[in-house]
Amino acid sequence: MRQIRETLRLHLQAGLSYNEVGRALKISKSVVGKYVSLARVAGVDWELAQSLSDEELEARVYRPALPRGSHQLAPDFGVVHQELKRPGVTLMLLWEEYATGNPLAYKYTSFCVKYAEFAKCQQRSMRQVHIAGEKLFVDYAGDTVPIVDPVTGEITRAQIFVATLGASNYTYACATPRQTTADWIGAQVQALEFIGGVPKLIVPDQTRALIKTPDRYDPEPNRTYEEFARHYGCAVLAARPAHPRDKPKVEGSVLLVQRWILARLRNRRFFSLGELNRAIAELLTDLNNRPFKKLPGCRRSAFESLDAPALRPLPAGRYAIGRWKTGAKVNIDYHIEFEGHYYSVPHRLVGAKIDVRVTGALLECFASNQRVAGHAVSAVRGGFTTTPEHMPASHRAHLQWTPAKLISWGQRIGVSTAAVVTWQLEHRPHPEQGYRACLGLLALVRRYSAERLEAACTRAMAIRAPNLRSVTNILKCGLDRQPSLFPATSSPAIEHENVRGPDYYH
Repeated sequence: MRQIRETLRLHLQAGLSYNEVGRALKISKSVVGKYVSLARVAGVDWELAQSLSDEELEARVYRPALPRGSHQLAPDFGVVHQELKRPGVTLMLLWEEYATGNPLAYKYTSFCVKYAEFAKCQQRSMRQVHIAGEKLFVDYAGDTVPIVDPVTGEITRAQIFVATLGASNYTYACATPRQTTADWIGAQVQALEFIGGVPKLIVPDQTRALIKTPDRYDPEPNRTYEEFARHYGCAVLAARPAHPRDKPKVEGSVLLVQRWILARLRNRRFFSLGELNRAIAELLTDLNNRPFKKLPGCRRSAFESLDAPALRPLPAGRYAIGRWKTGAKVNIDYHIEFEGHYYSVPHRLVGAKIDVRVTGALLECFASNQRVAGHAVSAVRGGFTTTPEHMPASHRAHLQWTPAKLISWGQRIGVSTAAVVTWQLEHRPHPEQGYRACLGLLALVRRYSAERLEAACTRAMAIRAPNLRSVTNILKCGLDRQPSLFPATSSPAIEHENVRGPDYYH
């Protein structure tokens, strides 16, 4: 009794922890906890312990054994099993709640032994203690459902996706066309919306549709699945290859879905995936409302009391499944190719390798995980989609020149310059050649002057050689400064109604 009294004094009066009391009295901290728990259940605090003799204290703490004939002595171990799934709940806490005010209650050791016997009687999928809101197990059933095309009569096999929460066994099921990455992730998006929240972990198989690098110890999800997990703020914990016991919850739920849903639909004929999913949803409600055989309540009631309060809220927007193309090389014309069409990226990325993501009608380009470009998806094979901001300054300037703008520039210099520009645009085999010649004239203005260029163009028109080379040679040799080849005569101009004036040629 001295150790019990000292334990209560040091813990209740001095405020020492279990470890500190154990070191002071040279007993283990578990024994300290046992003494404190016995006193708490008996309603003995330090003030009461001081007023009791050793015999009275022993009688209060260690109650005499009573006959165990009444069924009311035993707790509902089904409830205990469910309560252990709540975060922070332990057997010690549940025993204290059960024993407080119950003179016929089991001692703590007997309570633990009888609970262990109860847990052994449960199914294997129930042996693990799953924390509420922690894990969502996902898998595909082995059975498929035929869907008949109403027009051609062709039969395809729909795949059945199943998801189960660890603590409550709350189950979701739907049909998908195949088991591609988009099917896997799309079904998981629907499962999260069905349960109305996000768990901490999602446990899938190491299927190639989700796992880029399967490994027993460190599997690596693919880019799309990583993005999905990041969008919903959860983690992926893939089960080991060929180890179905890593996800026993969903393995058991797959059997239930096959027996209580697919077996009931075996004689029905479906003509679309939507029709099949509506039938599955009706039977899924019945499955989640079926009472447990050895536990209180059903999957829905267990979900509402255990998992639902512990789930994190869904993000504001639904995850949009995208396709990724990694290692797309930026060509010298600062475009990347995707499905036969070419999309521009900033010209500084020429020669680099970037990642391309397509979501619906949007194509996005990423360099070093940074978004550098976005375009509307085009189905034109061999076509180009170019954003002017992605071009070098010189290319943008070249792109801005048009025939009308070039002629207008020539007219600002003079009549002869405008005539040379017009001749370049009209007498070249390809308009692009005319653009370059006109840009060459523009460069001559910066090198010489507008007055000299106009004089050179006048001389080039006079000798019937209105091309860039002639104008350039005239300026280099200084011929634009020599007298005109056709000097004006001093004779008066002839005016007659049949004589054409210079305005006729403008």
